[in-house]
Amino acid sequence: MSEATHRPRQPHHFIDADAGPVVRPYAMTRGRTNSTSQHRLDLIALVVPEPEADHTDHDQSLSPEHVEIVERCEDAPQSIAELAAGLDLPVGVVRVLVGDLVDDALVHVTRPVPPAELPDVNILREVINGLRAL
Repeated sequence: MSEATHRPRQPHHFIDADAGPVVRPYAMTRGRTNSTSQHRLDLIALVVPEPEADHTDHDQSLSPEHVEIVERCEDAPQSIAELAAGLDLPVGVVRVLVGDLVDDALVHVTRPVPPAELPDVNILREVINGLRAL
């Protein structure tokens, strides 16, 4: 018999002993890579909690990550990028989780104004020059 067959197995081997077991991102989203939400969740889209989201910490259907997203947005709206950085999760995972919250009417997402809809810089300069001339 080889030495490998008699060697006791280590219960868990972690690169960082303080980290403990790691939950994979696909486990948080139940294997989904997109949400069913029809909203386009840009990196700079702002997540704003709905009034119904006041008691999400008691909702057993929500994951801890869902609850934390709502809590982080209570004081001030947070962008998808800010949430991903603050939660230390991939952006794709945060998009799916926020999409779930949108579907449950616990948050809404405000999209930034597309650059094509912003006023032309030259027009703004002409308006400013006209105001200065008054």
